[in-house]
Amino acid sequence: MAEPTSIITAPSSSAEATTSEPAKLEPYVPDRVDMPEFTWPAVLLGAFLGILFGASSLYLLLKVGMTVSASVPIAVLSITLFRAFSRSFGFRRATILENNIVQTTGSAGESIAFGVGVTMPALLLLGFEMHWVNVMTVAVLGSLLGILMMIPLRRAFIVKQHGKLTYPEGTACAEVLIAGEKGGATARMVFIGFGIAAIHKFLTKACKLWAAEPAQHLYKVENGVKVGLPGAEISGELAPELLGVGYLIGPRIASLMIAGAMLSYFVLGPLIATFGDKLPEPVAPADKMLIRDMGPDALKANYLRYIGTGAVAAGGIISMLRAMPLIIGSIVSGLRDLRTARTAGSEAVARTERDLSMNVVLLGSLGLVLVMMSIPALGLGFRFQGLLGALMILLFGFLFVTVSSRLTGEIGSSSNPISGMTIATLLMTCLIFFALGRTGATAMLTALTVAAVVCIASSNGGTTSQDLKTGYLVGATPRRQQWAILVGALTSAVVIGVTMLALNTAGTHYTNQDLPTGKLIIPENAPRERAGKPHQDDPKEYRVVHVRKDDEQNPGILPGRYLVAEDGTPAYRADVPINRKRSKMDNGQNAPEPFAAPQPQLFALLIEGILGGKLEWGLVVLGVLIALAMELAGVAALPFAVGMYLPLSASSPIFIGGMIRWLSDRLRGRPISEAETETSPGVLLSSGYIAGGTLCGLILAFFVFLPDRFNKALDLSQYVAGVDPKIAALVMFLVLAVILLWVGSRKGAQETETSF
Repeated sequence: MAEPTSIITAPSSSAEATTSEPAKLEPYVPDRVDMPEFTWPAVLLGAFLGILFGASSLYLLLKVGMTVSASVPIAVLSITLFRAFSRSFGFRRATILENNIVQTTGSAGESIAFGVGVTMPALLLLGFEMHWVNVMTVAVLGSLLGILMMIPLRRAFIVKQHGKLTYPEGTACAEVLIAGEKGGATARMVFIGFGIAAIHKFLTKACKLWAAEPAQHLYKVENGVKVGLPGAEISGELAPELLGVGYLIGPRIASLMIAGAMLSYFVLGPLIATFGDKLPEPVAPADKMLIRDMGPDALKANYLRYIGTGAVAAGGIISMLRAMPLIIGSIVSGLRDLRTARTAGSEAVARTERDLSMNVVLLGSLGLVLVMMSIPALGLGFRFQGLLGALMILLFGFLFVTVSSRLTGEIGSSSNPISGMTIATLLMTCLIFFALGRTGATAMLTALTVAAVVCIASSNGGTTSQDLKTGYLVGATPRRQQWAILVGALTSAVVIGVTMLALNTAGTHYTNQDLPTGKLIIPENAPRERAGKPHQDDPKEYRVVHVRKDDEQNPGILPGRYLVAEDGTPAYRADVPINRKRSKMDNGQNAPEPFAAPQPQLFALLIEGILGGKLEWGLVVLGVLIALAMELAGVAALPFAVGMYLPLSASSPIFIGGMIRWLSDRLRGRPISEAETETSPGVLLSSGYIAGGTLCGLILAFFVFLPDRFNKALDLSQYVAGVDPKIAALVMFLVLAVILLWVGSRKGAQETETSF
């Protein structure tokens, strides 16, 4: 076998960088070399890691509205695990192309988790059931569609634009694989971080040894007067995964997020509380509670979330408009080069130039859309509205997969404005439906389905392009990579769909408080269901009634999901995690964790605002103007807006993680390359923090289904009754932070930990 060589650097001269011809590349594994690549161990390990990181990413997304790239951690884990099996059992050592197949297969999970997490919970906000058919079908078909639509763009973007489109994460992952092939790589820091975070999470959530989210009001009430900063509190969810997220996203984004949180919770909230303190009537959108009776949580629920939603919408659109020259260029060059690439494809038979055929792409894309249309629960069907929705899926899907693939090459996955593309898709779809007079509940469902499929497809299209860039640099066979990511997308999508539904079920509690006084009209086909926690002992079965905003059959009723008796009398309301109304359950215990991601709220508001004619436009426009002001001041609006929407408890530990990254980088010194940055001990430990914290949190979320005596047996808070839980939480979080700073700032740690 010939010795592979590596030439993966871009041309150094600007003249070469602007030529229309692709840069010359001899990949690490030359075309003439044939070695094991698409093997069952590689595919199975990749699928397993994809499921693991996909579930972890979904949990993280629902908490803070963002995910982190999983390709490099998966590549490091693959190298380490295969090497460990080889040494322990005498198996053949995995090749670099097998390790590449592992990261390719596993990388789909994170991108699918983003698309599912930001769109599917909006079903509940719109008054629909988040049925497994909706979630699983959209996840599977959207992810496969994104991969198929990216395949014909590979030559145009990966090959012809080599030296122009850098694909930073894909290039870094290639360097990691090559370095691991040459000198080895260890994932010890990932496993250490995983263990530390899992233990911390378990002791926090299951054993309750310290407070999970310590908070302190910044005001007090004396003789009926609020003294201090009314309506404000300082809080923090002192969790290892949020600390790891802050370290990975860096100080700049973390600082912008905390700045947005400060504006919302230390400026706007106190202003509303101050000026509304003497008002004798509720101020819309609040319909019952007076402002003077509102605490920080009520102020957020009634006012700040609408302002934050407007800011997030504007920030997403602005981020896409800022990239408009690249978007236009990607569309023009993609369509122009597609014909040339297809012509070249008929002549190219080299191993490193073999793609799946265009027949698979075209027939597969059409087949996927036909499957969507044949499932009534998605709101499409074969009538005019369904045909129009299918056409928009194909049109917007190919448009934004092209845009996402190009922008990923320009600015990387982390800066790719997928949310902005989804907002644009949703706005265009809703406006088209509104112009055609399609404004009913079915049109809302169809619009959300179109946006969800395009969101998942464009997210997965960008990930696919990164993977194909990695394969191009290391000398992989594109066709085998494409099959690998199709397998990874299918397995990850199925499990992510199940996880999404399970998390929603685990986070839902049933309450008999604040029920409407009148009777509800029960649809003929309403299913029957028993109540869940904390009323699971109720043996009766009730009819399920979904009430939407301004429901004509049940007017004046708080939107939501109700369990009603046969005569229509409401018995319980399901308090779902995406739209939590009560922080305490009827038995006095804390309600399960809510979903804090801003995107589902935003999408539901846009759909209701355009197709339903009801939107808190004043507050939303205020948020839009704040985002515009930030842009005019030279500040990136999107991370600032996300900070405005997320709870302060989520933004504060992320900010601390970002500051630790800033300090550790200065103590350690400037990294040599992107690969060194991506595989530094601090980054690997942070990845372990995220994986351990989120996966343990995911498991603990399902403990609500276990008997109460089991959960009470785990509760060890009685043994530390004399310790202030807030102080204990701060001390244990400080331990996590010190470990991360120590690991991330050690000089020479890179060589020690990764053996490059």
